[in-house]
Amino acid sequence: MPAPCPAFQDSMQKKYGLLGICALAVCLLDQLTKWLVASTIAPYSTVPIIDGLFDLVHIYNRGAAFGFLNSPSIEWQFWLFLVATLCAAFAIFSLVRSSTDRLLIVSLGLVLGGAVGNLIDRVRARAVLDFLDFYIGTWHWPAFNVADIGICMGALGAVLALYVHPQELHKEPKQ
Repeated sequence: MPAPCPAFQDSMQKKYGLLGICALAVCLLDQLTKWLVASTIAPYSTVPIIDGLFDLVHIYNRGAAFGFLNSPSIEWQFWLFLVATLCAAFAIFSLVRSSTDRLLIVSLGLVLGGAVGNLIDRVRARAVLDFLDFYIGTWHWPAFNVADIGICMGALGAVLALYVHPQELHKEPKQ
């Protein structure tokens, strides 16, 4: 296979550089906020911020979004999430390789950074530290973290990018 021309190589470097910067920013912010919570709030404690609306908490989720599969009796969920994260990373790199849309690349970087941030927790503690708790009365939205925000905002941005430029899904990667 012939080497790519310099202009194409530069383009690939810029795309993966943008992806990496976005992913690194989300991952670092996620890990920093989790470290702050872990070092200042006792596990399973609550710090009221806005009474009746928002608290900081220190809880662990072994499962997925909204507590799905969050059970200490399930031993295989770590491996499921590890494989899912690796598959998602492969899909992200494949999409970025063929994409020219900056919004899509930035959005995928947010998703990748969030996935890696949560994976770091899963490898270190076999659970993800969640600390943002929004609620009204006794109804609580499931607690979440910065990585989850990155994943959700990235997914929303990717959907928007693909809605505006649907041809991005049908492009063949340049050789």
